[in-house]
Amino acid sequence: MRGHDYQQSAMYSYLSPEERVPAGHPLRPIRKMTDEAMKGLSRTFNAMYAATGRPSIAPEKLLRALLLQVLYTVRSERLLMEQLEYNLLFRWFVGLNMDEPVWVPTVFSKNRERLLEGDIAERFFGGVLKQAREADLLSDEHFSVDGTLIEAWASQKSFQRKDRGNEPPADDPGNPTVDFHGEKRSNDTHESTTDADARLARKSGGHEAKLSYCGNVLIENRNGLVVDTELLQCNGTAERDAAMLMVAGLNGDDRVTLAADKGYDTKDFVKEMRHMNVTPHVSQNDRRPGGSAIDGRTTRHDGYKISQRKRKRIEEVFGWLKTVGALRKTRHRGLFKVGWVFTFAAAAYNLVRMRNLLSPAVQEA
Repeated sequence: MRGHDYQQSAMYSYLSPEERVPAGHPLRPIRKMTDEAMKGLSRTFNAMYAATGRPSIAPEKLLRALLLQVLYTVRSERLLMEQLEYNLLFRWFVGLNMDEPVWVPTVFSKNRERLLEGDIAERFFGGVLKQAREADLLSDEHFSVDGTLIEAWASQKSFQRKDRGNEPPADDPGNPTVDFHGEKRSNDTHESTTDADARLARKSGGHEAKLSYCGNVLIENRNGLVVDTELLQCNGTAERDAAMLMVAGLNGDDRVTLAADKGYDTKDFVKEMRHMNVTPHVSQNDRRPGGSAIDGRTTRHDGYKISQRKRKRIEEVFGWLKTVGALRKTRHRGLFKVGWVFTFAAAAYNLVRMRNLLSPAVQEA
């Protein structure tokens, strides 16, 4: 017998969001690791809020909501609030009851700024990394480094001369006509009126130049987990400068290896790495004037070949950050905010990678 299409106007449920989420759902281990990482942030959260006044959005819920935005590629806070209105999985992950009201998008964004102003992303990243170290997922001897361009939230029209002075009124104040064809533009003479920290850059000679930031990550070679991040302004040495900063942050006095592509094959960089007790497993650039800074003393070892194979894992990180993490073009402006989001997205990548590495199926294999 055919069933009747009754339209139910009200629904009463005695099941909590906890009971509705399947026991084997992939978000469960991520939620567990997230809560563990936030245990060490309680004092930091206390220092960010006043002792009196009306209670605001709990910073733990803010952080879980932002994590969902990265994991599910939600492109705006408004869409995130819409999902929280009816998505029971999102409500469970954030910690909202089924009948608890969802925040107004502007209120959520205003409270999010409080997290951006604090050093929360770096501390949360450290809390996630601590769990990876306790689970023996990290190598403390072999690493790889690389950088990529993160397109800034600024148009080519905004890249104007610094000394433009008095100009005639624009034909359209909201979207003026700008003719820069034939004009020589560089970071020395021009800057973006939208995002002054962004710099005009291109990854290689065959690509167009865009207003961008230089995002850099350092991974360990055992499981490809990110152990450090640096976001700098684009220039000719940004990637090598970031590599030196991240290598300097490594703990321990034992010699380590660092794999990198041909862009790092310079005499100054190789010399500085050896001075820092690091063996530079850098890909040789024989077309470089003067030849490669890496010779047979390094390339003859089997470890060098292994490092060259392992360093390609870093492209998986960039691929995830730019697609799932929505960092192909950032939605924030300014070096600090873009760096905050870059580090937070790297922490989200580590959570997903650790969930896969620690799953029962992987452990049995």
